[in-house]
Amino acid sequence: MYRVESSGALLRAHRALASRRIQPRVSRTVVLLGICSLLTDISSEMVSAVLPLFLVTVVQLTPLQFGVIDGLYQGAAAFVRLAGGFIGDRRGRHKGVASIGYGLSAVCKLALAAVGTTFGAISAIVMIDRSGKGLRTAPRDAMISLSSREEDLGTSFGVHRALDTVGALLGPLLAFGLLALAPLAFDTLFLVSFCFAVVGLGVLVLLVREPARRAVAAAEPPVRLRAAFALLRAPRFRALFIAASVLSLATASDGFIYLFLQRSNDLDAALFPLLFTGTAVTWMLLAAPAGRLADRVGRGRVLIGGYVLLLVVYAVLLGPFSGTPALFAVLFLLGAYYAATDGVLMAIGSAYVPEALRGSGLSLLGTAVSVARLFASVLFGALWTWQGIETALAIFAGALLVAIAVAAVTLRRSPA
Repeated sequence: MYRVESSGALLRAHRALASRRIQPRVSRTVVLLGICSLLTDISSEMVSAVLPLFLVTVVQLTPLQFGVIDGLYQGAAAFVRLAGGFIGDRRGRHKGVASIGYGLSAVCKLALAAVGTTFGAISAIVMIDRSGKGLRTAPRDAMISLSSREEDLGTSFGVHRALDTVGALLGPLLAFGLLALAPLAFDTLFLVSFCFAVVGLGVLVLLVREPARRAVAAAEPPVRLRAAFALLRAPRFRALFIAASVLSLATASDGFIYLFLQRSNDLDAALFPLLFTGTAVTWMLLAAPAGRLADRVGRGRVLIGGYVLLLVVYAVLLGPFSGTPALFAVLFLLGAYYAATDGVLMAIGSAYVPEALRGSGLSLLGTAVSVARLFASVLFGALWTWQGIETALAIFAGALLVAIAVAAVTLRRSPA
């Protein structure tokens, strides 16, 4: 009897070991969320790829005005993101909250096709669209982290961001193609964008499963807002929060960088959307490898390394380099910067936040980044208006160098 029981135990252990060996590093939920984001990003980037050039050259906004609009575009989702993460945690229904956010953005694409060219109406719809993005981001990232093993968080977020970036790559290409075939056919572009958004929403609603809650969760009290903000008292999370905020304050938005490239290289306006595509190609190719590297060598190191790459972008723009090689170098480095920072930051945050507060913690982190970038865009626009774009970029390069040093010291106390 003893031998039989021992043999059975050995067999069960062998099966458990085999199960761990064949368990995929990235779950089905992560892949489906990536496909949903891919389709949604095609929709979003079809619209957003032409906005900077349109606002500056067609609407003729000043750099300061564009900075305000760009900052609001990036920061509109900030406080809505807090609500999305908290509601998802409190109700334990991250998928439902994310679905509302995706649905809101889809409706806004249809609304863009209906309102015509009224700038105020378009601005309001864009703000609502960004609010939808804010509502869905934290619950989506919470589902990614809750569907992944802790040792594979960087890989999971990297794979998701890679799929997401395929959409960021295809969206501008589709916009470029549609407008090349039918110049100024913005209504058609908005309708095609709406169709992609609806399909992406369908993937989420019909195919993605809500991550299973822990068995002990039912015995715990409901998540309260005070508990979410109490995360800032945890040393490791607070250090990450501070580091992410400082780094984001010294980050010039893509719109300004692309406008710098367009002016310094005298690019035709029709080619402007392709700058977004150039960055997206690198981001797509490097997002998953950067996530795996972060899991192996330390996520904090890869995060800091990504901002060093952004500093090199500033240096190339300000240096004596010019022409096609410099343009491609900037686009490559910018894509590598995103690959090393966007998903990696959420992976670090996921490791520092308890499961019951995962959405709230990630939303706090995302809100800090969004608000900091809002102020950064307004400041950059003001500096450009006051002293010129080269001076603005030089000031941001100096600020980023200081921010990298501060963040490196801060994160060293709480290695990821």
